[in-house]
Amino acid sequence: MCGIAGIFHYETVKPVDPKRVEAMTLALAHRGPDGAGVWTAPGVGLGHRRLSIIDLEGSPQPMHSADGRATIVFNGEIYNYRTLRRQLAQDGAKFRTEGDTETILAAWQKWGPDCLSRLDGMFVFALYDHDRRQLFIARDRLGVKPLYLAQLPGGALGFASELKGLMAHPMMRREIDPLAIEDYMTWGYVPDHRAILKNVTKLPAGHFMLLDHGRPLPQPKQWWDVSFEGRAKGKTADRSAELLHLMREGVTSRMVADVPLGAFLSGGVDSSSVVALMSEASNRAVTSCSIGFDVESVDETAHARQVAELFATDHHERIVSSDQFGEIDRIASIFDEPFADASALPTLRVCELAREHVTVALSGDGADEAFAGYRRHLFQVREEQARAVLPAGLRGAVFGALGKAWPKADWAPRPLRAKTTLLSLAESGESGYARALAILSPELREGLYGDALLKARGDYCAEQPFEQLMRDAPARSGLDRAQYADLKFWLPGDILTKTDRTSMAVGLEAREPLLDHRLVEFGATLPQRERIRGNDGKWLMKHTMERYLPHDILYRKKQGFVTPLAQWFRGPLADEARRIASSSLLVDSGWFQRNALVRLAENHIEGRSDNGRTLWQLLMLERSLRHLRPSA
Repeated sequence: MCGIAGIFHYETVKPVDPKRVEAMTLALAHRGPDGAGVWTAPGVGLGHRRLSIIDLEGSPQPMHSADGRATIVFNGEIYNYRTLRRQLAQDGAKFRTEGDTETILAAWQKWGPDCLSRLDGMFVFALYDHDRRQLFIARDRLGVKPLYLAQLPGGALGFASELKGLMAHPMMRREIDPLAIEDYMTWGYVPDHRAILKNVTKLPAGHFMLLDHGRPLPQPKQWWDVSFEGRAKGKTADRSAELLHLMREGVTSRMVADVPLGAFLSGGVDSSSVVALMSEASNRAVTSCSIGFDVESVDETAHARQVAELFATDHHERIVSSDQFGEIDRIASIFDEPFADASALPTLRVCELAREHVTVALSGDGADEAFAGYRRHLFQVREEQARAVLPAGLRGAVFGALGKAWPKADWAPRPLRAKTTLLSLAESGESGYARALAILSPELREGLYGDALLKARGDYCAEQPFEQLMRDAPARSGLDRAQYADLKFWLPGDILTKTDRTSMAVGLEAREPLLDHRLVEFGATLPQRERIRGNDGKWLMKHTMERYLPHDILYRKKQGFVTPLAQWFRGPLADEARRIASSSLLVDSGWFQRNALVRLAENHIEGRSDNGRTLWQLLMLERSLRHLRPSA
């Protein structure tokens, strides 16, 4: 796993200062502590930081093809590179190394952009073809690896694995995009269609760009998508067998490494399944890593220990304090853009623990999106059933009125907190699902915003691109559309961003076997009743894994990492909550109303409402804005 950066002059060919590329890669040193390299030519410069995983000594980057006609910097792993390498060698390709980087160079020279469909892996790379004088940049199917792009003065495109790489360029502007604040206050992260800084974009997952000197910047082209339009036929038992085969393939292909390898183990279905299949495929004890909390109600170490004992893993666990708020500034620095998923804190902790024992760790990320494992998927199915029976006019009038009148009862038992469900039922399936996923509704956001942000936002609403994504999805049902949006929007923006940044911050490579694209494509064909049955999501996956895992692991209530935000802001972070209301970055800018923030903080501190997540959003936004200032 590595970090890449570079500069390409697309208007006119100009010299690239290698020191600028070096500064960009230096900002990414945490992603690649084992080596660094810079290469420049007229109009182009490529930089690389290396974390050695495969062919430890023989694959330095930037790497030139054997014939010297192409140069690449690459972040990621190609799991089928040995098969591709044999095929390419039979066709005459020459190789000087034993790694996967040189395989991409040979694949490009044989197939051009079509090489992407032959690559099985997680990757971002930038490849300069000397003969064609073209720069080819590409991102993997699901967006496991990131790439930020920025238009620089003088007709140049800068790119880097993280925003901090771009910010190391002296000509990089740092103007905040107010629409990104609207997006962030809705979702808790800045989605891939936008960046916190104006003039910065992200290469979308499953897309590539082919750039030429002397031509305008092209729009990214999509090279992969997942379709929910088909439905698998035949027996459930056959699909269960196929699922197990694909899961085994996904796990074993990601166990190739020339360094110590292990797994994250939370004791949930997904990580436990990965550990089970790793143990089956390995001739030695799997190294597993878990963290727990000093609060029993949110501690899962007993479940993780149960799985570790079942498969006799070399298990490591650490109990950490639930009071991790001392890491706020570090998290802001790691993510660059504001990121309010509080599970980033414990994820960083488990990455730190894993890095003490291994260099590569397999995670369970992706199964919930691919096989419908979230609670909101079950709600979406039931709400769509209600929408199918009740006319839209009746739903809007009855449920809309009830939803508006229903109190926001944070203190009440869950069945009585029906406000979001009622409002969702009054809307379309797309609007209802967006409301279920959003942290703050449009109404609540509007009550916080100041005049400057309202004016800059105009008619834009963060839910619009999400709902459009659902409407345009290649899908047959409301659940299909929800999963498609999760895979395209939520997964790269939140889940994969969290895992990439926290693992790379400590020099650890994380791999996601349950996001093997063949598994995702298979999951999209499953009949709905094999995804959700009764109250169980991921039904076919759980059914399939019954031969490996105990019932209480497979069917216990989903928990995940929990961070006690509400308690923090009523206790040790109460002063921080009050300070937010006087933050010049939030209030003096005109983006937020001071009085609204004061009420938000005091109502939470006094226990009148639970505004913990919103206060955390605002705190992380304020810290990120500090980090993004030019003087930072």
